[in-house]
Amino acid sequence: MSTAILGEDGLARCPWGLSTPDYVAYHDEEWGRPVRDDQGLYERLCLEAFQSGLSWLTILRKREGFRAAFCGFDPEKVAAFGPDDVERLMADAAIVRNRAKIEATIANARAALDLPGGLAATAWRHADPDSPSYTDMSDVPAYTDASKALAKELKKHGFRFVGPTTAYALMQACGLVNDHLTGCFVFDAVSGSEGLQAL
Repeated sequence: MSTAILGEDGLARCPWGLSTPDYVAYHDEEWGRPVRDDQGLYERLCLEAFQSGLSWLTILRKREGFRAAFCGFDPEKVAAFGPDDVERLMADAAIVRNRAKIEATIANARAALDLPGGLAATAWRHADPDSPSYTDMSDVPAYTDASKALAKELKKHGFRFVGPTTAYALMQACGLVNDHLTGCFVFDAVSGSEGLQAL
């Protein structure tokens, strides 16, 4: 099934949001809800980069480990990490131990601190209040012109592991677009929240 599906609680959800309790909670409470602070955007950007090539469920289940390892994703603290921290993180089984992604997380913290206006403001400039709505998961794109533009801008400022697909996943996760299916119970809640309608 690629359209919204009724759960045992009688609520219709995007089909991916029903597979495990972890996904149900993430789908219902977080995915697509507007994130407007720099630290929140930085955390999700890092997690999306770590997810590349892996299951999102793997990242969700290691999220608290990531938060502990990266000081709650405080960009100022992560920007101060050095070679010893990289080696410490490479030995930390609570996270995904990928050197390139760890180094990118540190580089992205530094880039976020240097970004004129901040990461949240930069990301939200690429939000589209008129983005289309979807009834079927097969119609949801992997990237858009807006995500290509966001990725290009972030790369220009020194960000790593941020291609158009990762940028679009960030936009979906942080409410810059509403890609909950129209039949999903969260769709209207996100559409009416303080996010896209404020643009």
